[in-house]
Amino acid sequence: MIVARIIALLIGYAFGLCETGYIYGKIHHTDIREHGSGNAGTTNALRTFGVKGGIYTLLGDLLKVIAAILIVWVIFKDRYPDGVMLLKVITGLGCVLGHNYPFFMNFRGGKGIACTAGTILMLDIRFAPILLVAFIAIVALTKYVSLGSITVVTGFFIEALIFGNMGWLNIDVHLLPEFYLYCAILMLLALWRHRENIRKLLNGTERKISFTKHEEE
Repeated sequence: MIVARIIALLIGYAFGLCETGYIYGKIHHTDIREHGSGNAGTTNALRTFGVKGGIYTLLGDLLKVIAAILIVWVIFKDRYPDGVMLLKVITGLGCVLGHNYPFFMNFRGGKGIACTAGTILMLDIRFAPILLVAFIAIVALTKYVSLGSITVVTGFFIEALIFGNMGWLNIDVHLLPEFYLYCAILMLLALWRHRENIRKLLNGTERKISFTKHEEE
């Protein structure tokens, strides 16, 4: 499965390079990286372009990882039925890396939360309900998208450990440690990309989200 792992990672990275927020901005003659937080993700698209731009960016970033994982699943589902779950998470990781560090944008992309969310959905839909409720509740109560995102990625890793140990995931038991490793890397990547947000949350200077274009807190 070594070759399959490499293929999955490369497919994910290639799809991750489709920077929806950046493309949307260019269509509107704006480089999203020159506004707001400076990244090309959904939250900054929402702040920079308003609700419409935020929705397009979110959907685009979700769909690219879903498409990448579907392609990998079609290619390998029959050859590695007990390993395709591992290949899915590797594909998702590749997509996050492509989204966060696109080579053609000097490695300045987004924070990978929408791509991680798409990966979670494609791994097992049972991951989603608790994480979605937690995200909505935290953002609604605090107006901090970063706090909701951090909660989701951390909760995902915890759920992966629980589901795997309970035998709920269709994966060879010998591949579980590697599966957990990639889930941990997804979580750590998100936390690393949110390191400045974490610092601001701790000192009380993090910006709250608004749903009107260019509105400042």
